[in-house]
Amino acid sequence: MPEFVTLETSDDHPGVGTILLARPPMNALSRQVQAELAAAAEEATLRDDIKAVVVYGGPKVLAAGADIKEMNDLTYAEMSKVAGRLQRDLGAIASIPKPTVAAITGYALGGGLEVALGADRRIAGDNAKLGVPEVLLGLIPGGGGTQRLARLIGPAKAKDLIFTGRFVGAEEALAIGLVDEVVAPDEVYNAALAWAGQFTDAASVAIAAAKKAVDQGLGVDLDTGLKIEEQLFAALFATDDRAIGMKSFVENGPGKAKFTGR
Repeated sequence: MPEFVTLETSDDHPGVGTILLARPPMNALSRQVQAELAAAAEEATLRDDIKAVVVYGGPKVLAAGADIKEMNDLTYAEMSKVAGRLQRDLGAIASIPKPTVAAITGYALGGGLEVALGADRRIAGDNAKLGVPEVLLGLIPGGGGTQRLARLIGPAKAKDLIFTGRFVGAEEALAIGLVDEVVAPDEVYNAALAWAGQFTDAASVAIAAAKKAVDQGLGVDLDTGLKIEEQLFAALFATDDRAIGMKSFVENGPGKAKFTGR
């Protein structure tokens, strides 16, 4: 059984899974936490009853970074063997083919922010502090931060945060596109659940295809991206949801289809 990271569901929000980080006091991302995070992401991917996912660290903090004590004595040879796994585990949220949202309260720093960057949306409390302070340790972000941050907010803004290691408050994070919504701290989780809850009855196969098209397209030229879109679009004509959606539209108008997720 996982010790620090769990995947939870509730009857109050059917179809929404919460990946909960719980390693007090600051949810430091040790190797065990990273592995449990990856396992929770895989479980959320495989479970048909989960249609959308919230990533949450509790009311005080999302995660304040990697476990530095654990990394302190590693040599280059040792880190070179595990750096790829660290990057994959911290980026595991990005691998979930369902809508994902990070609910950020308090600090999301270093690896904690990298976890949030893997989500499709980020909702922060107005007390949140975000940053990638690895340079203050003589490092760079190693869990996907240099790549996902630059793609999200642009290279100049990403370099400013990475070069300085400074923390960004919620309002600045919203202004530069690092987060998508700012609410009161005690409303962060509810706001994330509300966003995720939109998709519990949606055409989940189509959403997975849309997510794949956008994410894969960001890494290639436009012509290749359009080819990816073309193939995914055509493939949806083999799904039950496409047949259900079009039949419902013809007979009843838009927005009334009852999708099966197949």
